Amino acid sequence: MSTLEETAQRPWPLPERSWVFAQTLEDLLFAHYRVPVEQLRPLVPESLEVEQHSGSAWVSVTAFAVTALRARGLLPLPSVSSFYQLNVRTYVTHDDKPGVWFFSLDMSSPVAVEAARRLYRLPCFRADISLRRRDDELVFDSSRGDGKAFSAAYRAEGELHAVEPGSLEHFLTERYCLYAEHGGRLHRGDIHHRPWQLATASARIDLNTMPPVRVTEVDPVVHFSAREDVVIWPLDQV
Repeated sequence: MSTLEETAQRPWPLPERSWVFAQTLEDLLFAHYRVPVEQLRPLVPESLEVEQHSGSAWVSVTAFAVTALRARGLLPLPSVSSFYQLNVRTYVTHDDKPGVWFFSLDMSSPVAVEAARRLYRLPCFRADISLRRRDDELVFDSSRGDGKAFSAAYRAEGELHAVEPGSLEHFLTERYCLYAEHGGRLHRGDIHHRPWQLATASARIDLNTMPPVRVTEVDPVVHFSAREDVVIWPLDQV
């Protein structure tokens, strides 16, 4: 077992078979919005429970850079291993295994889009995305071309720290599987990483048309993380 697998805290045992992909996530912005669970329920498979925390369901928009994407046993390929990504997700559980349900995953790499669609049955889209540093902040811009766009400037405020079990931050980030539906059947893909190190963040979100429902919060709950190494298992039918 690798050092990564030995040190992470899992709510259930790791799959016996080997992971198939690994990647590093960098310069992450998490923007979390309260949403009435009644609005999300029609958008999530009935077999999944939409989880709530602090009296609400949540939709999160996460923006970041992907680096060193690679299949197990292979080195990253320079032309396809690094790109930018923007995810929109909510929080679900099935058989007491909490995970995430993705409404969309926008990527700057067409190869990554096609691979995620085929291998993980995820709603992935090619988008024009940039991430750049401007003075002491990061500027992230994404446009898909069908009215879906996101633009934000953000930076960490304070030190990175581990999140407390039971806290809202823990609920929103410590998730170790994704759920997907294909052919009318629910599938789960396990993921693995060390516990998140988060910092509170300041963010100016100038444009956000990504959520599948209307979000009314002017100031979402925002966090920053500098880096996370992730390994991913293939999908299994639930």
